[in-house]
Parts: sequence; structure tokens; C-alpha cells
Amino acid sequence: MKVLILGGDGYLGWPTAMHLSARGHDVAVVDNYLRRSLCREENVEPLVQVPNLHQRTALWESVAGYRVPVFIGDLRQWDFIEIVFRQFVPDAVIHYAEQPAAPYSMLNRSAATLTLRNNLEVTANVIFAVQQFNPQAHIIKLGTMGEYGTPDIDIEEGWLEVEHKGRRQKFLYPRQAGSLYHTTKIMDTDLLWFYVRTWGLRVTDLMQGPVYGIFTEENRIHENLYPFINYDELFGTVLNRFVIQAVVDYPMTVYGKGGQTRGYLNLVDTLNCVRLSLETPAARGELRILNQFTETFSVNQLAQKVQRVARKLGFKADIASVENPRKEAEEHYYQPAHTGLLDLGLKPQFLTDEVLSEMIEFAARHKKAIIPEQIYRKVCWDGSSKSGPGNG
Repeated sequence: MKVLILGGDGYLGWPTAMHLSARGHDVAVVDNYLRRSLCREENVEPLVQVPNLHQRTALWESVAGYRVPVFIGDLRQWDFIEIVFRQFVPDAVIHYAEQPAAPYSMLNRSAATLTLRNNLEVTANVIFAVQQFNPQAHIIKLGTMGEYGTPDIDIEEGWLEVEHKGRRQKFLYPRQAGSLYHTTKIMDTDLLWFYVRTWGLRVTDLMQGPVYGIFTEENRIHENLYPFINYDELFGTVLNRFVIQAVVDYPMTVYGKGGQTRGYLNLVDTLNCVRLSLETPAARGELRILNQFTETFSVNQLAQKVQRVARKLGFKADIASVENPRKEAEEHYYQPAHTGLLDLGLKPQFLTDEVLSEMIEFAARHKKAIIPEQIYRKVCWDGSSKSGPGNG
């Protein structure tokens, strides 16, 4: 298929481009380097320097033989998105092109406004571009399990059958986000559902849990093909952060009681989930929602796993409970369904000691590049600002 990857420079976007092109798809990538720009502005550069998209695609073609065209520009601008869709009319659009961080969205008014404008305007433009240039195209949108929040009932796979006063109807499962970023994801789902009903679009909405990991089958060829590996509070996912903290003897920062439980998945599983969704598309006029994770862990369980493996490798790997800067339940019920992708053929990569060891050893090789002051920024969900050692 002709596959257009929006946000193709990102932690997920670039590995997806390599993965799909290596499996015979005709792939193009689009990005405006927003994540790079925000990391520079907030002084939270990734662990290893990442070549730009032109350099990455040239390297990928030279070492693997697959050509991936690059479009650099802002998808909020209709003139730009029109050029992209006219030059590369896709059979499928994979939409990663959003400000991806909950903590960043809660940083201040400017960050909140940027998150709202970017995420919603890009999603709207994608919808209109598909309708205008190829209404049959399949939109694969990266959502988040964070849309659901932590309800005191089982989380279904996107939809809920409701019986009320003797009548039944299926509704989108109730959403109750814990950050502005997650709220924009809810709005994305609502926009997609509206245009699926109105225009008969073909959409898969992937409710993804936090992703961890560095290595994929494709990037092992050359280190300059590695993805962004952020370890700061703003853009780094929790397990990646804990691995970096363990390597530099920075106690792993467990927020509050540490009972916050989420569904996690390896970067490799993200690629396979997206590929399976692509190759088994949603029907015309369908909003298919799939919960995308493989295992559930509490924050305490993650920290303890990292601690156990890191200590075997000679690191101190202490754990510290810190005041929780977020507004969230620290102990809660969490039972989400996730059978849809397994039914499509997903074979999960679980969080084994071997996986953690390889991540820790990689971080140790790059230990000199780690800046401890970037790790914990103490971004407060209640709008207050706090300062102190290591808070940036």
C-alpha cells in the first residue's frame, strides 16, 4: 500500500516508517520537527543525537535499500497538506502528528494552547484531506489508553453497551482524561467518530499505553537509525526514564504511592500493532477502536523490575517516593480489555529481564551524555510552580 506517516520523525513515527517500508509498503513521511523544537526550548535533549529526516532516510536507503520520501512542513497549514496529498495520494494515513506529552501540555498556558491548536487542527486537516483526495483511504490514528482514565469498572475496547429503562444502545466508552494532552485525544476520537458517521470514513483508533524500548529489527543495522530516547519528565516515558535514572544513580522517581497502573508495550509491539491494523483495515463507515498494550504494571512494579535487573548489572538503582505533581488516583481498579489486536495476530514482546538488561546496557554506554538536571522537572497539574534541586 501507499502509506503516509504523519509525525514520521518521532519516537514511533520513524521506526514505523522503516518497519513498513521493509515489509514492502510504499512509505512517505511528514514532519515539522515540533518535538525537536520543544525539546530544545525546554532544554531536554534526547539521550543520543538523532539525524534529521533527510539524513535518516538517506541512510535507510543506503543500508537497507528502501526509499522513503520526506515532506517537511506544518500540517496545520492547508496549503502544505494539500501539496502532500496531491504528490503522494495514500491508501492509508498513519497519524502520529501531535504534541505527544501529557506533562508538556500541563506546563503552562502557552504549552496548553500549542497542544490544543496543533493536535485538533492537524486531525481536522487530515480528515478533510482524506475526504477530498481519497475517501477510501484508511486513517490509523494513535489514541491513548489515557483517554479512559481509571474508572471503577472494566474498560472495554472502545465501546460500551448501555441498558437504560429497558432499552439498549452502544456508545463510545466514557472518557475522563487526566491531562490536557489526553483531553485532546478524546476530542480527536469525537472528531473521527463524527466524520465516520457523516462521511463514511474508514478509521482505526489505537488506544495505546505507554511505550518503552529502543531497539527494533530495522534499527539494529546502524545506530543513527535509533529513535528519540527522551529521559526527562516532559517527553520521556516512565520505563525509559527509570532505566536512565538507574544508570546515573538518580533514585527512580515514583510519584506518591506508586499504585498508578497502566497498560504498557514494547516499541516492537507498537510497530506490529500498526502494521496489523494497516493490513487488516477497518470497513468503510467504521470507527474501529483497539486497545493497544500487552501487559499492565503499577509504577512500583516497573521501578522494582528495573531495580532488580540493574543491581545484577552493578548499579545502585535506588527508588524514591516523591510528592506527586499530577492530579491522579495513586491506587485504583484497572482492568482493561485488549483482545482486538491479539485476534489480528499480534504476538506480544513481554518485559523480560533480557529486554531490560539490553536497555540498561545501552544507557550505560551513553552515560556521559545524560544530564541529571533534565530528569525531574516537577510539572504540577494544579497550575502551581515549584522549584528545587533537579527541577530544571
